[in-house]
Amino acid sequence: MVDPLIALLIGIGVLFASALIFWPDSGLLWRLQKRRELTDKVLIEDTLKFIFKCERNQKPATLESLAGVLSTSQGRASEILAITQAKGLLEMSGKRFSLTPAGRNTAIQIVRAHRLWERHLADTTGFGETDWHQQAERLEHKLSVEDTERLSASLGHPTHDPHGDPIPTSKGDLVSHGGLPLSDLPVQTSARIVHIEDEPELIYVQIIAEDLHPNMIVEVDETTPDRIRFWSEDREHVLAPIVAANISVVPLVEENHVQDIQGIPLDTLLVGEKGKVTAISPLSRGVERRRLFDLGIIPGTEVGVEMVNPGGDPTAYRIRGSVIALRSSQARLIKVDPITEEEQEISQ
Repeated sequence: MVDPLIALLIGIGVLFASALIFWPDSGLLWRLQKRRELTDKVLIEDTLKFIFKCERNQKPATLESLAGVLSTSQGRASEILAITQAKGLLEMSGKRFSLTPAGRNTAIQIVRAHRLWERHLADTTGFGETDWHQQAERLEHKLSVEDTERLSASLGHPTHDPHGDPIPTSKGDLVSHGGLPLSDLPVQTSARIVHIEDEPELIYVQIIAEDLHPNMIVEVDETTPDRIRFWSEDREHVLAPIVAANISVVPLVEENHVQDIQGIPLDTLLVGEKGKVTAISPLSRGVERRRLFDLGIIPGTEVGVEMVNPGGDPTAYRIRGSVIALRSSQARLIKVDPITEEEQEISQ
């Protein structure tokens, strides 16, 4: 015969275990179900975003390519497609699938949130370029429509993300960059970079390693089946055509080109030389860019080289009566017009 006290303790234990597993809103099964729902939500939204990009680029979206983008099996990808279709977000005909109006609206919201986050990360944080995409991939799923609108307003309603991708408006409108692949740019033609594709990551990392970015002026010197050789900001670059194809450019008219290349990097000045700031490169972002502004380094400011560290870095500059130290990597991003000795004597 079982001791009543032991039976009571066993009963209490069973109830406690059942509560841990089955209790609404906090039990283990509930948490597993919510986790599955959240995972499905992310996969559905990533599916809509992928198909939206395929349709915009006039490329077919296949089950195989979708499974690769979602980093899952084709079976799981098929399951997500079926769920998406059941929600009225997707239409399927055989192996072909396309977005419904509701699916397109949802996809635009996700793309809008993603690109606004990248703009936010580039302009207001210290995250580097290689981190923007992955951070935005994670955060885009957490923004409501209202949150997205507040973020857009705080950034001044930008039209493009830091890579040059158009940010959809709240109504779904897009402003195309209108560029052509750098690999298609004729030799001896000057052009402005308007977009850098951030996928696949392997190619994007190669582009970033070359310090290339939107708004930079380039000129192609040589095009062969094996390489594209071009110049930008007095530096030669050599890229494989498959890499160069991920950079979009717009050819420049001659009069605009003269204006765009005005100025030389501050780090090229010698001790005793001075220059007037003409621009700060878009590569200077976030906290670093705000620091330069706080130091008074803005267009029109006069900067003089006071002293160079024997080791080469940093260099001391006189700005608005104060001496500050800048690393070469910082000074390289500041463009100046050199001031001649005659101009210096007149100003004195």
